Formats: sequence, C-alpha cells, structure tokens
Amino acid sequence: MGRAVSGLDAGTAVAGAILVLPTGDPGSTRRPSPVAYARMLPLARSLARAGAREGLVVHLVHYGGRGRNGEDAPLAADAEWAADEAARRYGDVPVCLVGHGMGGRAALRAAGHPAVGAVLAMSPSLPAADRAADPEPVRQLTGRQVMIVHGTNDARADPDLSYRLAERAKKVNRDICRFEVHSDGHALRQHHAEVLALASDFVIGALLPRAYSRPVADALAAPPPLGLRMPLAAGFGRSLRP
Repeated sequence: MGRAVSGLDAGTAVAGAILVLPTGDPGSTRRPSPVAYARMLPLARSLARAGAREGLVVHLVHYGGRGRNGEDAPLAADAEWAADEAARRYGDVPVCLVGHGMGGRAALRAAGHPAVGAVLAMSPSLPAADRAADPEPVRQLTGRQVMIVHGTNDARADPDLSYRLAERAKKVNRDICRFEVHSDGHALRQHHAEVLALASDFVIGALLPRAYSRPVADALAAPPPLGLRMPLAAGFGRSLRP
C-alpha cells in the first residue's frame, strides 16, 4: 500500500483512510510509472493537510503493474488489496478511494469492497464499450458516497462516458454527483486549486460527521441531469473560507 503521505498528530486516532490511486497505462505489462505517482502527490498532500487533525490518513497506492485496467481489472484488484491493508492496519474505519484516469475507473470498480464508504473518480478513463450492451458495472456503488469530477475539454477520457455512467449509477444509488470543470482537460490543471478544494470538501464530508459545502450538498440532492452536470465554480475553495 505504501507509507502514509503524512503522519497524524501524536495521540490522534485514525478515523478514516484515503487511498489515492494513480492512473495506469492501457495494454502495458511494465512496472508502475513513477511519473503517475508524482502527479498524484499534490492531491494526496492536500487531502492529508485537510484531514490530519481529524484523524484521516492518506496513502498513495502502489500497483503491482502499470496496467491494464481491462476485463481483468488488475488496478481495481490492487485497490481492493489496498483497502484490505487499510482494514488490517487501522481496523474498522471507513475508506475513501480517490483515483485519476484509469485510477478513477479502478476506484469505481473497487467500490464494492466492504471497507469502502466513498469514491472520488477524477477524469475516469472509461471504455467506449460503455455505450454498448455490456457497460461498466454500477451496482457496487450502492450505499457509497460517490463523486465524479471531469473536465469538459478532456481529450483522453471522454467526459460523456462518465456522465452516462453517473446517470446509470444514480438509478441504484442516490448519493452520487458529478462536477464538470469547464474548459479544463484530463489533468485538471487549469482550475487546480478549485479541484483540490472540491476533493477535500467531498472526502472529509464523506468520511467524517461534517456537512458538505452547499454546492456539494446541492449536487447530491439534485435529480439528473442537474446533479450530474454541476459546474465547478471559479474560486470554489476561497468561497468556503469565513
């Protein structure tokens, strides 16, 4: 599973675990990419800073290989293994899976693990077969808090596919929302600060007895398509400060 991104304050009990899943590489049998891990460090550190005082520990998951997240879904299997490890280390605490790209798809796939209570999928790389008769499964999302975040200009992972998945998932789980980051691409760099703030708001609200911000609460409560096409407002993080 890898070492925690940052430690908790002395005497602070672990209240929840956040498992961050980097992207993968379709069709590759090579070792995991260190670049993919490096790109997830800012998010992992941001979540660690936001939750450390309240007992949330963050791990950047190390895969057994770089891919492929296909029919055998090895990245999802690695995510399930990491959830097992979190339960072994920390006991009966809630787990949130946070993934980007193929890691986002792995997080959605592994949501059925009994320790997992929440999933954040960012720019999830979903197969084009999602349009066909055998789409990505969604029943494993039942009973979980789920958020999908996708840039509208993502040229690597079709945002329409994540909308279609969210639309199907909403029929079996009301606690799902999807935010659109207008004009942003796959890496979500253009509105990076807002995306980090949104991620922290959702993850902490999902794992701890704390209310979500108004935009997140509204997105979860709104029926489709509104709650699945919620725009991420510019300055989101700043708007939450007193």
